[in-house]
Amino acid sequence: MSKDAEATRLLLVQAARRRFAFDGYRATTVRDIAADAGVNVALINRYFGSKEGLFRACLDRVVRDLGTEERSVGDAERAVRGLIGHVVRSPTDEDSLQLMLLLRSSGDDGADAIRRETLRRYAERLAGAVASEVTDDLLVRAEIALAVVLGMTMLRTSTQVEPLASADHEAVAVPLEDALRALLTGGTAR
Repeated sequence: MSKDAEATRLLLVQAARRRFAFDGYRATTVRDIAADAGVNVALINRYFGSKEGLFRACLDRVVRDLGTEERSVGDAERAVRGLIGHVVRSPTDEDSLQLMLLLRSSGDDGADAIRRETLRRYAERLAGAVASEVTDDLLVRAEIALAVVLGMTMLRTSTQVEPLASADHEAVAVPLEDALRALLTGGTAR
């Protein structure tokens, strides 16, 4: 794909993420997204196939931005550090948009199924970093870890609950690491 095509795809994902987060999936039209991105509406179908495909691309980008790329078994330490890094770095408006996409019900069955699938994939990748065999128990633990990270990010960004929102890196990282380690690795010592 050319640099121009990749730049256009990124513009469309960014515009769609804002629209989906603020207006919801149902109320957002592909024409609105294309207008916000300053491109022809036909490019949405060309690059993403449909509005649903664009929504999936937005969520895939959220997962990538949260640092949930494929991990190898035994990479639990890197997974925990990545999750902590997301929570403790300076919150941005983009964090809030990402959370709204992951957490806000769209009222559309197809979009909600994509959201659930994305969250499930995230948890499976996280569990897969801990063990070669992902059991239901481990998957539940990974989903709880995901809920902790999303909840902390929401409290630090969208709702700005104090003192958590302005807590320094160490004040957040140490207890979060303990919690994630207990959830994912059974409390393995550092």
